[in-house]
Amino acid sequence: MDETPMTYHPKSDFMRVMMERGFMAGCTDYQALDEAFVKGVVAAYIGFDATAKSLHVGSLIQIMMLRWLQKCGGKPIVLMGGGTTKVGDPSFRADERPLLSTEQIDANIAGIKQVFTSYVQFGEGATDAIILNNAEWLDNLNYLDFLRDIGRHFSVNRMLAFESVKSRIDREQSLSFLEFNYMILQAYDFLELNRRYGCLLQMGGSDQWGNIVNGIDLTRRVLDHEIYGLTSHLLTTSDGKKMGKSQNGAVWLNTEMLSAYEFWQFWRNTTDADVGRFLKLYTELPIDECDRLGALEGSDINTAKITLANEVTTLLHGAEAAAAAEATAREVFEKGGVGDDLPTLTLTAAQIGDGISNAALFVQAGLAGSGKDAKRLFAEGAARINDQIVTETRLMTLAEIAPGLKLSAGKKRHALVNVQ
Repeated sequence: MDETPMTYHPKSDFMRVMMERGFMAGCTDYQALDEAFVKGVVAAYIGFDATAKSLHVGSLIQIMMLRWLQKCGGKPIVLMGGGTTKVGDPSFRADERPLLSTEQIDANIAGIKQVFTSYVQFGEGATDAIILNNAEWLDNLNYLDFLRDIGRHFSVNRMLAFESVKSRIDREQSLSFLEFNYMILQAYDFLELNRRYGCLLQMGGSDQWGNIVNGIDLTRRVLDHEIYGLTSHLLTTSDGKKMGKSQNGAVWLNTEMLSAYEFWQFWRNTTDADVGRFLKLYTELPIDECDRLGALEGSDINTAKITLANEVTTLLHGAEAAAAAEATAREVFEKGGVGDDLPTLTLTAAQIGDGISNAALFVQAGLAGSGKDAKRLFAEGAARINDQIVTETRLMTLAEIAPGLKLSAGKKRHALVNVQ
């Protein structure tokens, strides 16, 4: 990895943004890449495997890199892993990913595509983004030809030495031959994108370093072209938790999987120590303003958190959704009311039947992960129904639920229940 010296002053806007805002973890040749950006339009790609119907906020740092690439005059290539998802990336995983059918993968790709229109502009222009699917070239490969033309360039000894593979083997956890092929296929993606679209750069999280270097080496060997890799940090919160998860599970980017209000609330709940860093990575506010807001202390830091939540939500869901989320939060938290934008659980009379437990309501509304989790909330005095503390599990009747309920888990998580 070519570490970027702190004294280096990039010439290109893109490399400057990557360094100043804290994206860059490593680069294969930062000076040569910087010069490429100065000379003209650089096409760069990031791959997204289709393992779910939506990406979550753990992918947002990569999406923001594509956005900044376009804003700085580059050409973003969004690569859907229709082919590679059939294999599954083994990088730093303890076990093999479950295999998905072609139909499941296609459905997941359709869902994932939706988010990118909020961040980059697609079209036919020199810097317009394009979206591709690597199934286009991977699905029709001839196995023997691929082994002879591509496989011969890979050293198994070297592949075994990559940390993403080595860590799995060192823990004596099985690594299937299917998974072992993933890095070859990803390397081939870079080769094909360079050959077809003149793509000069692959970006990804630092856990993709080995896969990126493989693609660079393969392209040099086959096409004799100079291409580059740039990685971002694998983001964790200041308390060491992996970015992308909340108390209630994954923080999805698609609205049908997570409401704009819940998305806004996730950012509003950012730990004080992370605010300045997240403003630089996930918003387009000037660096000085990010530093100023991040340095606020005491109750003043809440202003910075609201700014963070509004800015990030505006990029994904639009300014109206961000304003509605903030208004709901104020209604719920400051006035003790019931905001119109809260997540809502709608039940039928048949579903309620002779009664439904209050613990089940908390689970179905997404405020508890299980009945046991709900009971823990009750025991801690952290659960409320219509602002009244719940201390024990009991059945609730249709007559009690029909007028509508407001459920609260702690001070910051709320949901509504109504009857259809």
